[in-house]
Amino acid sequence: MDPVDDPRAADTVGLPAIRVASIPHRDPYVDAVLPAGVVRVGREQGPSPWLDPAYLTAHADEVDVVHVHSGYGHLPEDEIVCFTEAIRRTGVPLVTTVHQLRDPAQALPTRHDAHLRALLATAEVVFTLTPGAADEIADRYGRTPIVVAHPSVAVPDPEGGGERGVVGLPLRSGTCMPEPAALVRAALNGAVNGGGRLRLFVEPGFVLPPLGEMAESASLELEPLDEERWAAQLQELHVAVLPQSRGTHSTELEVCRDVGTRVVAPSCGWFADQWSDVVTYGNDEEHGFDPVSLNGAVAAALTRPAPRPADRTWREQQRAAVQDVHAQVYAQVVGDRVAS
Repeated sequence: MDPVDDPRAADTVGLPAIRVASIPHRDPYVDAVLPAGVVRVGREQGPSPWLDPAYLTAHADEVDVVHVHSGYGHLPEDEIVCFTEAIRRTGVPLVTTVHQLRDPAQALPTRHDAHLRALLATAEVVFTLTPGAADEIADRYGRTPIVVAHPSVAVPDPEGGGERGVVGLPLRSGTCMPEPAALVRAALNGAVNGGGRLRLFVEPGFVLPPLGEMAESASLELEPLDEERWAAQLQELHVAVLPQSRGTHSTELEVCRDVGTRVVAPSCGWFADQWSDVVTYGNDEEHGFDPVSLNGAVAAALTRPAPRPADRTWREQQRAAVQDVHAQVYAQVVGDRVAS
């Protein structure tokens, strides 16, 4: 049994383990930051019931902390307000981590902004992942977050490795990105100019646009995107291009850091704050997509040797430090609730 799911888990002084409802219940980031000395409560599948005010009210005595990461983007604005009102009524401490200041899945920013305003006005503690995002949160919402590094979420295959000159570009349905043919053309030109080739990872169900003469290029490869072995597919590359036009942080970037693949990242968000060893190109909502900059960024990235996979000892120490901060915050907010 996972120690965070084990009700017998408790801290070293014999106090009851803190019960944490994470939203979502599981994902790579949530699993990486949750301290070993807490009990994870909630159901595995589907939308979290803890976002339902009626459920939260009925089960408030079964949880010590609610920690919202994501998984609320589908809710109307007033439902998040009702959730935060239920948090206040029940007295259950709310902690939130701001992963995205601009929701990549929503065409307009108004709903996500309203969600964040409600959550940040209610949360006792706010986390985020980069100093740049923290400054933006302070400016926009008047909250000062705790900045914690994005911990390791992948382990490189010791038998695998990147193939020099191979540039990867994932194409997924629902991803906010430039017109696919223009994106492919710029990435392919950059790969060829850098002496390499482009590998398109196409998600099942994604409708690939007509590629014209590009389809005949010996420097263009197609491969199905396999979410089950996505870390391994990234490890096989020299360079990975992140195509999104909006968003703030990227778990995919951290996978590349773990497995030793250079990242070409868009100018939106705080990707370059997340890992300094990235090459940035123009792709954001304010200025649009700059194909010339992507061409140059890919070619420049190929001139650099691929980074080594992140040192495992350092990454494990980093993750332990992040878990310790979460454990301290959980203990603090629970202690404050008892004291009040």
